[in-house]
Amino acid sequence: MPERKVLNLYAGIGGNRKLWENVVVTAIEIEPSIVKIYKKQFPRDKIIIADAHHYLLKHYNEFDFIWSSPPCQTHSSFRFNICVRYRGTKPEYPNMALYQEILFLQHHAKCKWVVENVKPYYKPLIKGKLLQRHLFWSNFEISDQKFSNDNIRTVQIPELQRIHGFDLSEYKLKNKRQILRNCVNPELGLHILNCAFMPTQKKIMEFEKEPEAKND
Repeated sequence: MPERKVLNLYAGIGGNRKLWENVVVTAIEIEPSIVKIYKKQFPRDKIIIADAHHYLLKHYNEFDFIWSSPPCQTHSSFRFNICVRYRGTKPEYPNMALYQEILFLQHHAKCKWVVENVKPYYKPLIKGKLLQRHLFWSNFEISDQKFSNDNIRTVQIPELQRIHGFDLSEYKLKNKRQILRNCVNPELGLHILNCAFMPTQKKIMEFEKEPEAKND
């Protein structure tokens, strides 16, 4: 079987990608310090320092599978319920790049794709699939699966490194714990990829076509 071409948007340090095999990955990440870590972890991947949202628009039709993880902070129920309500954090508009990408992929992408984010503080504008602490939107069926609970709100750096399989001790990063918390559990990342390419997989989330207008 030929290696599948995969686009990994908002790649971070590559938690979702860690267990993928038989793939050729193009990773898009905008933060140079994070790119440095990703390159060491996955030296065979092609990694581009760029705006993932803009890259998707230009290159969506070049891949067999697209994974996108747009920024989640402005959608987070934790930020809203704890930080904004009780800690005085300034409210922000939800970053609508999330829904722009879902709608764009629904209508234009011919490959398998998934968009990942957190469970939001509001009712999702588009229904997704909840697994662990993540909400997924895709054009394939994602099956239920149990994964170890990483206690994301309280777990510290050593345990996060063990869970995700990354050792960041050589890097001087102010937000090391947050970087690790942003990772998708590698087992979950592999599960999603496997679901996309199951032989009996069926497409979902197709919009109904509007009836053609009749001529008067």
